[in-house]
Amino acid sequence: MSERTKIINTTHDDLETIYGLFESAIAYQQKNTYPVWKGYDKGALIKDIEEGNQYKIIMGKRIAMLFSVCYSDPLIWGERENGDALYLHRIVVNPNFKGNKLFAMVLAWSIFHGRLNNLSLIRMDTWADNPIMINYYKSFGFRYVDQCTTPDSEDLALQNRNLKVALLEYPIPNE
Repeated sequence: MSERTKIINTTHDDLETIYGLFESAIAYQQKNTYPVWKGYDKGALIKDIEEGNQYKIIMGKRIAMLFSVCYSDPLIWGERENGDALYLHRIVVNPNFKGNKLFAMVLAWSIFHGRLNNLSLIRMDTWADNPIMINYYKSFGFRYVDQCTTPDSEDLALQNRNLKVALLEYPIPNE
């Protein structure tokens, strides 16, 4: 990463941009007939910021991508949850930065962050009926684990409830 490109935590000052990026992502999903988020949970985004779990990739002075992390995800991963993984959620790319392979930066950051926290896996989920996204993440080395339907739980962000998702994981390599 150059000095002009960095991954740092989002702040409350970013909220207007964050909301705009989520709205752009939903419009992009609709336009391309992909599975579509049914809105987005502003409260979950604010909580991610307050807990230091949402990050942004800055290129120059603009937010190029957002992603959130957590360290436990039993509602989605069930019995597989062992406290040994970093979970990626709510990944959104600024439409002006599509095609820049930004996920490679997220993966490199996640590997580094996972090692710092003695974690062995990076996990994520995406729509089970979107083979394009599943194959995209597999191209980075993620493996398909299983699929499940997320519960209708207030403990999940609104856009993550009652979804049929593919579970993907990436083993963090030893240094």
